[in-house]
Amino acid sequence: MIAIDDAHSVSSLLLVPDEAAACYVIAHGAGAGMTHPFMEAVANGLFDRRIASLRYQFPYMEQGSKRPDRPALAHVTVRAAVDAARRLVPALPLFAGGKSFGGRMTSQAQAAAPLTGVRGLIFLGFPLHAAGKPSVERASHLAQIQIPMLFLQGSRDALADLSLLAPMVAGLGNAATLLSIDDADHSFHVPARSGRNDAEILAMVLDAMTDWVLEHLDKR
Repeated sequence: MIAIDDAHSVSSLLLVPDEAAACYVIAHGAGAGMTHPFMEAVANGLFDRRIASLRYQFPYMEQGSKRPDRPALAHVTVRAAVDAARRLVPALPLFAGGKSFGGRMTSQAQAAAPLTGVRGLIFLGFPLHAAGKPSVERASHLAQIQIPMLFLQGSRDALADLSLLAPMVAGLGNAATLLSIDDADHSFHVPARSGRNDAEILAMVLDAMTDWVLEHLDKR
């Protein structure tokens, strides 16, 4: 368990392969917790690529609620998870982020005050706006982040119009990278007509994450 404050503690899952190169502290999306099949697949796939991971719950998910926590509590949870990773795997460089809501809460926490020891942020489907309501307001805080960021985004993501996301990421400068996955939606699902399947898409995403992490280790 990770202690958040006097009123909250949350579950976590740590996977550490032999000769791990780094650890990714990964937060779940708004509608499903850390044991969702997508989260498990990401953690297991990173394990196979020598990247450790620490998955954790937000308090509302731990309590079985469907209503996400207030940002202030979510930010405290992100910080507690990063601190836990620093204690559990002190020798490993840290990266943080997560799926959708979890990634956005991590970025907000980083923008408010740097997460100690975190070298970069990785977003698995950054939720730029609500479905059907294109906007870039949710990205306003990203300009305050001074560490590298990787955006992994499906071209059919209803929560991130690429015509808005791409120029937004470009405007963040060289530290921000966008990888658009053709035909993938917010869950990185692709239709059969694409000629690819979800497992192939996930492997592409995980390979890109691993390459990016290793590249940014080399730059230190």
